Amino acid sequence: MSLCSPSNLRLSVIALGLSLLAATAAAGPREQALTIHSRIAGVPPSTAVLTQMSELISSGDTAQAVRIAMDNDGFYRATLKTWVTPWTNRDMTAFAPLNDYTATVMGLVRDEADFRELLTADVLYTGADDLGLPTYSSNDNTHYQALQDSDAELGSSLVRRTQSQLTGVPAEATAGVMTSRAAAKAFFVAGTNRAMLRFTLLNHLCRDLEQVHDVTRTPDRIRQDVSRSPGGDSRVFLNNCVGCHAGMDPLAQAFAYYDYEYNAESDPDAERGAIHYNAEGETDPASGDRTEAKYHINASTFAPGYITPNDNWLNYWREGPNAILAWDPTLAGSGSGAKSLGRELANSGAFASCQVEKVFTQVCLRKPGNAADRALLSNATSAFAASGYNLKQVFIDTADYCKGE
Repeated sequence: MSLCSPSNLRLSVIALGLSLLAATAAAGPREQALTIHSRIAGVPPSTAVLTQMSELISSGDTAQAVRIAMDNDGFYRATLKTWVTPWTNRDMTAFAPLNDYTATVMGLVRDEADFRELLTADVLYTGADDLGLPTYSSNDNTHYQALQDSDAELGSSLVRRTQSQLTGVPAEATAGVMTSRAAAKAFFVAGTNRAMLRFTLLNHLCRDLEQVHDVTRTPDRIRQDVSRSPGGDSRVFLNNCVGCHAGMDPLAQAFAYYDYEYNAESDPDAERGAIHYNAEGETDPASGDRTEAKYHINASTFAPGYITPNDNWLNYWREGPNAILAWDPTLAGSGSGAKSLGRELANSGAFASCQVEKVFTQVCLRKPGNAADRALLSNATSAFAASGYNLKQVFIDTADYCKGE
């Protein structure tokens, strides 16, 4: 039987789980070090590293012990890749290849950058030039697939680049991972660009549309493609559809100039394609303006509905029940384009708390469920903001909390 057979893999996972349970059941410094390293790096530490980490924990310097675990390339190649990859595709699978979205998250974490750049910056991370990889292309994922297949350590191989120089999207129209090729392929392809907003909320504010449903918002910017009487019953619209679309459509207007272009006939899976941005002076033949044609589809469904003229967005969710997302009062709650929308989302309290909750689940192998967990989330969120939104600080705080006693 193959050592990689499903039954042997299940036994290995069970064995690792039992060893971690044993470690946390009688968690002295050495057992705590084993737990931290296994959860942060995804592999057990060497004897020398285990001793070094346990001595640091004994001396009260658990933070440095966690940093040692994060220096292991397993933190990037296993833990972060598995954690981030589901954000990059509609199926939310962790088994998709490395891509520019995932690599950029890894790079921002490694560099201890302000994690709010994730949704705002003119940045992409690629493999270093001296690795002999295929050149980065905005039309395919070959560069990142080769990086994944190589023996290079991801933690030291990623290089910060300027996204606008790589993709041709103007600097003012870049918005971190939202304008990465992987995100465009997943969320700008076909459709109406509402998917980009929905998955950004889900991945980075920990809210799906059902959780921001609010039928009290003004429906004046709901597009023409939404029926006001589905099945002939206007109550369905007033009590259901409007709850998402009244807030979603004016926010998704920020993406009015974006698309993912590929040849649907020769490439039905959209594997070869690139993000496209309608720059100033460029008009869409179907609409006669810069707004992508997809914003005008199914216009006859409700002709008096909103016709998208530009990329000016407005956040109706700043008032009503979604004020709980803690929007930054120093921002206007409106703007033009994806970058300013990214700033609105990334500066919300929900963005900060979401990152902490997701790290907690990744490191502690469970969702928070009691008063002590909630207190940790609150304290870690405050520490995250105080650190300049350095996500490594969140890994340190949660690993310390879940190391066992």
